[in-house]
Amino acid sequence: MEEEVRICDYCGRVLAEGEGTPVDDELLCDDCVEEHCVTCDHCGETIWEQNSVSDEDTCLCQDCFDAHYYRCESCGQIVPESLVCWHSDLPYCERCFDEFEDEIEEYGYKPTPIFYGNGKRYFGVELEVDEGGKDNDNAASLKSIANVHEENIYIKSDGSLEDGFEIVSHPMTLEYHTEKMNWKEILQEAVSMGYRSHQTSTCGLHVHVNRNAFGDNQTEQEDVISRILFFVEKHWNELFTFSRRSSYNMSRWSARFGFEKTGKQILEKAKSGCNGRYVAVNLNNYHTIEFRLFRGTLKYNTFIATLQMVSHICDAAISLSEEGIDAMSWSEFVSSIREPELIQYLKERRLYVNEMVTESEEM
Repeated sequence: MEEEVRICDYCGRVLAEGEGTPVDDELLCDDCVEEHCVTCDHCGETIWEQNSVSDEDTCLCQDCFDAHYYRCESCGQIVPESLVCWHSDLPYCERCFDEFEDEIEEYGYKPTPIFYGNGKRYFGVELEVDEGGKDNDNAASLKSIANVHEENIYIKSDGSLEDGFEIVSHPMTLEYHTEKMNWKEILQEAVSMGYRSHQTSTCGLHVHVNRNAFGDNQTEQEDVISRILFFVEKHWNELFTFSRRSSYNMSRWSARFGFEKTGKQILEKAKSGCNGRYVAVNLNNYHTIEFRLFRGTLKYNTFIATLQMVSHICDAAISLSEEGIDAMSWSEFVSSIREPELIQYLKERRLYVNEMVTESEEM
């Protein structure tokens, strides 16, 4: 009986005894395997080189690649599933992932301020949001809305938050905040991502005002600041209602200094720094004073009304003497307000001649 002749299905050469490697449905000689095939690094199967998935370090069959690996979107390196780094729902190797700019800055990050708008008085906002994740993709989305033409906001981590971050604006005039900044879209997007601010026990809305808006020298500035402190203490009950904070959170994060006969006496208390920065009006910053009274919000009308209220308090402290502030009732103070957002909010909080209106939900 004649011995069966076995030949290479690729080159047609007769195979020697014991020679022959199956590749798919074909039998190949050793020379053809060496020239046209590779071995999968994952399963060890011999495969056609043209059907392999490979980079400089790794060679895989298609089945193993599909089941256990990804290709880095940046450099093309093959990455095992367990080592993949995800960014914007795309896979990256660790080296390329590390090159991405972190969208959430560290808490101590302080860039050179960029001033927007024309005027003497600028407002810098720190809005804390929580419950939606300390998520780079979310931060990038919010910045892409706000920073279309220039850097209007940046985003920082904050240890007081459980699962969120702090949205920080560069200094802007009130007009710029209300007319140029697309705060409504930013706040709505944050809500759609699952963030909350008012509906948490962790979030505040802090408003910085530049000190040099109050005078040309330190003496003039401190005179105005003392009257701001006097106004806040005189109208503490109304501002507590305005703030939406609980008594506990107010005392913890924005404590009052306590009423004194003069604003200068309150200022001296503030300068002693016994409460640190967790006070209603924080004076620990060299270039700004910080209003910390307010609970956070993702409701646009409340957000804008808060900035407008801070502006009116500053107006009163600049234009009135301490005696004038002392003689002015809350009703007299709010009677001069014309901004519809602030009037709406004052009515919602029953701080505008006790007129009630239908109130939409705070976020």
